Amino acid sequence: MPESAEAKRVYRRLREEDFKLTRQRRIIVGTLLKHEEEHPSAEELHQLVRDELPDVGLATVYRTLDLLERLNVIRGVNFGDGRTRYELTSDLHQHHHLICGRCGTIEEVDEDLLGDVEDRIADATGFTIVDHDLKIYGVCRACREILEESRAEEDEG
Repeated sequence: MPESAEAKRVYRRLREEDFKLTRQRRIIVGTLLKHEEEHPSAEELHQLVRDELPDVGLATVYRTLDLLERLNVIRGVNFGDGRTRYELTSDLHQHHHLICGRCGTIEEVDEDLLGDVEDRIADATGFTIVDHDLKIYGVCRACREILEESRAEEDEG
């Protein structure tokens, strides 16, 4: 299967900093890219990588994630579940996350909701803002439907 533009960007960044593109790193990066919308934790990523590379250790996954984070290729995000979850960085402004407090689903909102607020803050304070992070907690559509069905059944009974 051909490698994506994102994978090539990550590999190029490793080479620019004189890091080897080992088989383990290639598989870890590929797996992270394949599951990026899930925002996997190191432990979840380890389990996924083991499907392709059974003998990879959790320490190797942690070291690779640490390296990629230092190279600003990925960033760790805390969604309040006690785990650092990882996502790719980009040259684009930060997207936002909707987090279901019931099932833990994470949805991304690609619209920059805080651009005007950033501009007003920068104008008022002289602060140069380079990024922001917005997390909105609630209940996803699937969980809301389950709750509504449960309530309807209780009302009938």
